[in-house]
Amino acid sequence: MKKGNINVSVENIFPLIKKFLYSDHEIFLRELISNATDATLKLKHLNNIGEAQVEYGNPIIEVKLNKEDKTLHIIDQGIGMTAEEVEKYINQVAFSGAEEFLNKYKDSASDSGIIGHFGLGFYSAFMVAERVDIITKSYQDGAQAVKWSCDGSPEFTIEETEKEDRGTEIVLHIAEDSTEFLEEARIRELLMKYNKFMPIPIKFGTKTETLPLPEDAAEDATPETKEVDNIINNPTPAWTKTPTDLTDEDYLNFYRELYPTQFEEPLFWIHLNVDYPFNLTGVLFFPRLGNNINIDQDKIQLYQNQVFVTDEVKGIVPDFLMLLRGVIDSPDIPLNVSRSYLQADGAVKKISQYITRKVADKLTSLLKEDREGFEQKWNDIKVVLEYGVVSEEKFADKSDKFMLYPTVDETYFTWEELNEKIKDNQTDKDGNLVILYASDKDSQDTYISTAKEKGYEVLLLDSPIASHFIQKLEQTNEKVQLVRVDADHINNLIKKDEVVVSRLTDEQKENLKATLENTIDKEKYSVQLEDLDSSDAPFVITQPEFIRRMKDMQKTGGGGMFGMGNFPEMYNLVVNANSNLASEILDKPEEQKAEVINQALDLAKLSQNLLKGKELTDFINRSFALLK
Repeated sequence: MKKGNINVSVENIFPLIKKFLYSDHEIFLRELISNATDATLKLKHLNNIGEAQVEYGNPIIEVKLNKEDKTLHIIDQGIGMTAEEVEKYINQVAFSGAEEFLNKYKDSASDSGIIGHFGLGFYSAFMVAERVDIITKSYQDGAQAVKWSCDGSPEFTIEETEKEDRGTEIVLHIAEDSTEFLEEARIRELLMKYNKFMPIPIKFGTKTETLPLPEDAAEDATPETKEVDNIINNPTPAWTKTPTDLTDEDYLNFYRELYPTQFEEPLFWIHLNVDYPFNLTGVLFFPRLGNNINIDQDKIQLYQNQVFVTDEVKGIVPDFLMLLRGVIDSPDIPLNVSRSYLQADGAVKKISQYITRKVADKLTSLLKEDREGFEQKWNDIKVVLEYGVVSEEKFADKSDKFMLYPTVDETYFTWEELNEKIKDNQTDKDGNLVILYASDKDSQDTYISTAKEKGYEVLLLDSPIASHFIQKLEQTNEKVQLVRVDADHINNLIKKDEVVVSRLTDEQKENLKATLENTIDKEKYSVQLEDLDSSDAPFVITQPEFIRRMKDMQKTGGGGMFGMGNFPEMYNLVVNANSNLASEILDKPEEQKAEVINQALDLAKLSQNLLKGKELTDFINRSFALLK
């Protein structure tokens, strides 16, 4: 037996490892299985190039629990180590970054990936174990198996031992404060979290499998069963294959495997595969989102060489695509993912830009290849794309090729098609192209109908971030204005050089306005007399586009310095001075004017869904009284 000291100048490295990584101590299993995978794949590589004259076979990694002995075993059939290699890789190389680790992190909080980053992956075992044994045998002919032991101090022992097969067995003697890792359910949870898609099969116990009955079996025959290895992972997930080798059903099965609680199938997916200037593979799925912008459930998962790292992918994936689901796997993103690191990392920025471009290209091809199918999906993906146009400039630059603009009649235009369709009829006297839109077809139906009577197209922009999207469109396109269809009387929304003769004299208009202002709530309604067509509605309530839009933006974050979220509700009451009702109000006795005005105002409020509570009750009672 040989005794020695680990080559580390600071003797309290183990307490520090445990202290600084305690909040994320479950990652020890990820690290140890990753090492076992590397050892197995190294043997495969040496075998392929002829340096290892061994039968590679179908190696697995086994995880075993022994609750009585308080041990957890990780066993591989990989390359193994000689005594000299144990001395080199365990006692020396692993601690090459120890000084840097201590200097950098002795005064700071934990970082979930420190161990992997500094080559200390194996030593993560000491976060949960009071002693660790390594029993290993090299693949080389005539190699002697050795056993290395360490109790968490710088002292270790190494001695010859007996081991029949090549490979390495790590034995963790679980510490008293970590007995949760002796529970089968806890280990299974960690294996499914971190190692679900590792490239080498991972065995955790056995399971009973029912054998199929032979064709000539009797009707009451009982099928035989047998115990088989319980392989908990899928070593060849969809993202590791080429798209030509996968069917739609393969992608859907993979989606179900990723998100077993999701019952709705995704709309479509994007297969990512790039090897220059960085390595990245993955599959992104577009789920049926509608107007749902909850990003806290079923997130995109980040892997490194099929090892799960995190589902906090902010910085790697552009913000607007955080609403998607799927997997990204890149060896160029280190395991010590942290926000500060991501923001400063050049490779990560390139990855984000690549994903943005790939998504834009996929959307463009979907529109070209199957426009009808793309239109049918629009309501389920629009919130992602509008968010992308607002937040990601490179995405916005490409958006004209795939963004659709639906009308209230469920007709879909591209930006170019929309401009061509409305430019003649919806350009105002100042040369501005005015695009009318509704945010709620039902509550704004009266205004929509009025606009359509004039031959105007009305878009339906009803997503939670529509106000931000509209603002972006106006900033990007010169002499383009988007106005909600109920923001003013239709004649004021798209002003034309049309002369309308007034039925009332200036004096009559002054009298009418004074009467109206004396009757209605002046703090809430601003009266505005307009010479409109006699067939137009006599009273119309509108809310100025600027105020309403700022209030909408405030609700979803934005609105700038204006503070419109707390701004009182203010409306315009547009009164058609050429309507019969205007003349009738002037002709009524003074005591009857208020009743007519209030009835007309309530009808206008009703069309805007503003009539509620006691006001609605009073209106109903008044209306019934008028019928008597």
